[in-house]
Amino acid sequence: MSTLFSRIIEGEIPGRFVWRDDRCVAFLTIAPLRPGHTLVVPRSEVNEWTDADDDMLAHLVGVARHIGTAQKVAFDAPRAGLIIAGFEVPHLHVHVFPAWNIDDFDFGNANPHPDPAELDAAADTLREALRETGQRSPFGVE
Repeated sequence: MSTLFSRIIEGEIPGRFVWRDDRCVAFLTIAPLRPGHTLVVPRSEVNEWTDADDDMLAHLVGVARHIGTAQKVAFDAPRAGLIIAGFEVPHLHVHVFPAWNIDDFDFGNANPHPDPAELDAAADTLREALRETGQRSPFGVE
């Protein structure tokens, strides 16, 4: 059975994509810690990060770094946070989000019902910052 993320990757469920390449995608989460909170997800269904090969992990973290750099620019954040939790969906995913303090890493502070228009605006802002920082996805997401 396909995971929720596989269904998003295949377009069966809508997603606010900011990155696509041949190995992974990145899209905004529907329960953000902060505006611009993005999930970097391998196209292959890997259950958890300890099951991924070294090359895949390196690729995901590299893409997360590009996104984090753009988030700092886009949202004027002093840091970009990165978490690999893995309990929400049985498909490896890296959380990347703008961060101002340690409280931004607390999933208890996630917004379970964000305004869709605000999510759309955050995705547009992040895509623009990716372009500005020269970190365009090879397959592009406009």
